[in-house]
This record gives sequence, structure tokens and C-alpha cells, in this order.
Amino acid sequence: MKIIVLDGYTENPGDLSWDGFNSLGELIVYDRTPHCEQKIIERIGNAEAILTNKTPITEAVIDARTGLKYIGVLATGYNVVDTEAAAKRGIPVTNIPVYSTTAVAQFAFALLLEICHHVGHHNQAVQEGRWTNSLDFCFWDYPLIELEGKTMGIIGFGRIGKATGRIAKAMGMEVLAADEMPNDEGKSIGSYVNLDELLAKSDVISLHCPLTPKTKAIINKETISKMKDGVIILNNARGACIDEADLADALNSGKVYAAGVDVVSAEPIKADNPLLKAKNCFLTPHISWAPKECRKRLMDIAVSNLRSFAEGKPMNVVNNV
Repeated sequence: MKIIVLDGYTENPGDLSWDGFNSLGELIVYDRTPHCEQKIIERIGNAEAILTNKTPITEAVIDARTGLKYIGVLATGYNVVDTEAAAKRGIPVTNIPVYSTTAVAQFAFALLLEICHHVGHHNQAVQEGRWTNSLDFCFWDYPLIELEGKTMGIIGFGRIGKATGRIAKAMGMEVLAADEMPNDEGKSIGSYVNLDELLAKSDVISLHCPLTPKTKAIINKETISKMKDGVIILNNARGACIDEADLADALNSGKVYAAGVDVVSAEPIKADNPLLKAKNCFLTPHISWAPKECRKRLMDIAVSNLRSFAEGKPMNVVNNV
């Protein structure tokens, strides 16, 4: 079996091994592939199996490569593949359903704690000599925020939302959750409420929902108006869950005190994204998922997916094949 990895660099910039795939066939790894159908078709060539992270696999690409038998996505989200076109050709599309739950929850709090304490800024101030030359034994340039006793509202209370809720609870926060499928595990962490109640009562709102028609731009001018003045908003779920212009306006007006954002609507971020110039907006380049431990787990699952397919027992298939 010939195996092509179309964009392997983000998954493995050199600190992991592709050897698991080598045991399954002839492997070629490209760091990146231009998002051009003709180039993608050329790269695939006569491969039977391809792996993609963000390289789009369209119906035209699938139709042009009649020898293609398997498409593996090196991520949880699989919207980069035309799954229906693949199903028509009998090609299974697999994804990586669970590999970074705890890391994403941890990163949500990394964003929140940076907002609360501005650790990076104050470290830089010390390195520049401001503490050495200070008249007082300490100084701070921003308000410092204690989380105990405050309320975190979590929109989307699946695996990652619950993991985030557990951290919040451990830090003495009250947890409110808005989710369409309440369950006993969630009730042991926090209280399920409707969205309007969550918006009205939360000091911190953290998004952990999938991107669906219902959640697209769920944070917008109208929902922000229902929030407390000075609320903090976190998003390391999907960028399009936020209307970025509306959030920027709310940050600049002070309605929203701060935002911690690891994902945006178009990635890499565009130079004209309004969040780049918004006040008190902390932006990171979609790295919640990226600790080495998570990427190793992802790699192992991706190998298992392909091995299971080769053995006639495909797993983690996301289309109807």
C-alpha cells in the first residue's frame, strides 16, 4: 500500500516518528501541500491511502484518483474532506476523535490565568530592570484577578467542557453549563442552565462547543449585551463561534474586560482581523491541541485507524461506507 501524508509538519515538525505508517506500506510525507486541486491530485498520484490535516480533499480530487481507497484526517474535525463524495466511491474517511481533551482544557486556563495576572508582561518588566529600579518591593501594571468565588459559564459540556469545568471547580469557581444533552457526570461538576441564564450570571464564559448552525457566531452583539459588564470570554473551540467584529467592539468599549482566543474564523489569522487591534485581547495561534503528548497520541490513533482499515475492520469512520 502506498501512503501519502499531504501536510505532516504541524502534526510532526520533527519530534515524532512516522515509523508506524512505514510498517503498513510505502510512505511519503510532505510537510505542506498547496491548496490547489491540481497540485493535490499530483501529490496523491497512485496512492491507495492519504492522510490530511488541513489540505482540502474535494470531490474533484477524489474523482481524479480512482486508486484511492482510504482517507485519514489527522484531526478531530473532518470538514476538509468531501465525505459524501468519498462515500459514493466507497472510500472510508476516518478521524481522530479523542486525543487532546485535557490539554485543551489546560490551555483554556492558561489563557484565563494570563488575563488574570499578566505573567508574561510582568516577567518582561522584571527582565527590563523595572523591579531592580523600583522604589517599592513590588508593582503591577494591570488589575490582578482572583478566581475563587467567581462563576464560569461553559458553552458545550462534552469531554473538553467537563474537563475545563473540573479545573474551574478545583479553583473554587461555580460552574454553569449550557448543553443540549445534560447528564449525571456533568451534574457532578456544575449546574446545567439555559444559555440566557449562563450569559447573565457568568464572570467568565468559555466556549467548548462544536461549530454547528446553532453555534455559529453564538457570541455576538446580542448575546454579549446579555452578559455582565466586565465579563471575560475564552475560545479555544472554533473561531467561527464568535462574531469577531462584535467581540472587538465589546472589548474596545469595555463591556467585555478581556478575551483569550486560540482560534479565529480564518486561519492563519488575516491581517485585517478586528481582534488584532482590540483592547485586552490575548491571541494564540491555534496551539491548544499541540503538546507533544497529544500529537503522539494522535499519531498512534492515526496508525491504528489505517491498520484497522488494512485488516478489513475500519474504525473511527465518519462517513457512511
